Amino acid sequence: MEIPGDLAQVGFIAGAYGVAGGVRIRPFSADADALLHSATWWLDKPGLHDVEVKRAKMHSGDVVAGLVGVTDRDMAEALKGAGVFIPRSQFPEIKDENEFYWSDLIGLEVDNLQGERLGVVHDMMSNGPQSILRVMADAVGEEAGQERLIPFVEQYVIKVDKAARKIVVDWGLDY
Repeated sequence: MEIPGDLAQVGFIAGAYGVAGGVRIRPFSADADALLHSATWWLDKPGLHDVEVKRAKMHSGDVVAGLVGVTDRDMAEALKGAGVFIPRSQFPEIKDENEFYWSDLIGLEVDNLQGERLGVVHDMMSNGPQSILRVMADAVGEEAGQERLIPFVEQYVIKVDKAARKIVVDWGLDY
């Protein structure tokens, strides 16, 4: 199968589930709709390849799934740490203008209300109740490579402009 050009990582395999080759996926989204409704996933271990999904369901905040060709616990454990990718074109449509897929935020520039550049979103993470922007400073000098963790909540995130590829936050350079 040809590799789609719009693959987006939606989670990673956290380990085996059961003894019959099931895998446990830690999704990057609380509802994991893209994982649950896609018949084919792409895994990056050992190399990028497609896998057919036999079944998938939510279980204790993770997605548990059966994959064609993964028939025992050892095979499932060997996939631990693999990134799980789905073509962005297969994601469910977002209906609320204030909701975003993490993959849409990664790579956006982040400026504060004073117009100071804080860096670029290089990753996202969750601490349970909220998502967190992981912003890497790209300035030259003592700030270069510094990571800022900014809660992705209305109090701090003022505007997300996907077209301009920019996020404006109420966050100081010295936080």
